[in-house]
Parts: sequence; C-alpha cells; structure tokens
Amino acid sequence: MRDLVEGVERFQRDVFPAKADLFARLATTHRPQTLFIGCSDARVVPELITQREPGELFVIRTAGNLVPAHTPGPDGVAASIEYAVAVLGVRDIVVCGHSACGAMTALAGGDDFSAVPAVGRWLRHAGAAAGSTADRLDTLIRDNVTAQLANLATHPPVAHALAAGALTLHGWVYDIPTGTVERLAPAA
Repeated sequence: MRDLVEGVERFQRDVFPAKADLFARLATTHRPQTLFIGCSDARVVPELITQREPGELFVIRTAGNLVPAHTPGPDGVAASIEYAVAVLGVRDIVVCGHSACGAMTALAGGDDFSAVPAVGRWLRHAGAAAGSTADRLDTLIRDNVTAQLANLATHPPVAHALAAGALTLHGWVYDIPTGTVERLAPAA
C-alpha cells in the first residue's frame, strides 16, 4: 500500500500540475472516441499500450477480456457498453486479448474451477472459443477475441450503431514480451 500512496503523492506533485489544463477540461467534458475492452490482467494497460491521455479511452476490463452476449437483466458490462455507445457516442470499440492470458491458459488446460466457481461461470462467456479444438494457446486467444466481438454485436446499442455505420469493431491481440499488437481481421 505504501507504493500506492507514494504514487499518489508523485501524481499530485509532478503529473497533475504539468497537466492542469487537461484535468480542468476533463472536469466538465467526457468525450472518448473509443471503447477499449481488455483483460483485467495487470500487465495489460490500455492507456500505456495506445499512448492515450486521460479521457481518450472508455475502458472495460474483465477477466479474459470477456463480453457476455446480451441478455435481459442487470449486467455491469452491458451497462458500460450501452453507456459508451448510446450516451458517449464512441465510434470504435476494440476488444483486446493478450499473450499469456491466465483465463485462456486455464481454458486451454481444462482446469478444474471447483475451488473458484465464480471464475468457472465467468469463463463460460468464452463461448465458441472455449469449445474450440485449438491446440495452441495463441490460437485460443485469437479465437476468444473473435468470439467476444460476436458477443458484443448482440448488444442492442452496438447492433444499432453498426447498422447505422456509426461504429466499427476491432480485434487486437497484444503480445506482452514484444509489445506488438496484432490487428485481427475486421469484424463483419
């Protein structure tokens, strides 16, 4: 915790004053153009990878960068997607998987989730990717990004914006050891 407190102190002393104009503007304006859906993994930092400033990305982070297909009822991921598309008017959505993903590694290995049942239930959202016969982790990671793009398109605000030509979906895979980002074929 001490490291976090020291980080806040450095932010308040060094970063905030240097970006005071940006933060003053952000206090009254929230207009990101991109929704970035990535993994909760601490090694995957969307703003660092894309070199964006505060306020430029609307970010959802979930284990395995999973996006449950739309269903009625309360859902924090669905609410965030709806807000980003219908209220903020984002023009692009990126679903970003990554190398060495723990969630995909667990699925590929057929791990037993009995000790972590919530994790097991969550990973069911990998859908078709989890059931694939991919024998290589990197293939499963790519298949999962594709599956999540398909799930994303089931959300009514996304489907509406896609039909209107107001939104584009993108699939990315970030490679941690090289820093490269592979852009998958555009979603249909």
